[in-house]
Amino acid sequence: MREKTCCFTGHRHIPEKDLEKVKARLEQTILALYERNVVYYGAGGALGFDALAAETVLRLRESHPKLRLILVLPCKDQTRGWKPEDVARYHEIIRRANKTVYTSEAYATGCMHKRNRHLVQFSSVCVCYQTQARGGTAYTVNYANSKGLKIINVA
Repeated sequence: MREKTCCFTGHRHIPEKDLEKVKARLEQTILALYERNVVYYGAGGALGFDALAAETVLRLRESHPKLRLILVLPCKDQTRGWKPEDVARYHEIIRRANKTVYTSEAYATGCMHKRNRHLVQFSSVCVCYQTQARGGTAYTVNYANSKGLKIINVA
């Protein structure tokens, strides 16, 4: 199962000038992995790259029905403080996902790292959008690297 699974991690903000290029690279990467029988895709439900990756899998699933989106969410109150339109987008992704897993009931210190480690532990590939050497994305990419995952940066 692990060899058929890819996880996503990336920054919450993608500059507008880079968005189309990142979208194209992300789609090409997912399709190339699909050709290698990677059909399970884990996303963490955050704003930015996570949402973009989840929506890309859902769109590609229409023409590649074996694709599966698995949401690995840090807690049930992840959207606390989000804008209403972001909450609506989040709930639509959850509604369309093949499976949703919560790594914690409620927000607590460390719940985001717990989610990120869960995503990595069940994957053989990590597709990321990483432009900085610090923060949650860098932590997750470094962790994935230490666990022997193939890293593909679409930045």
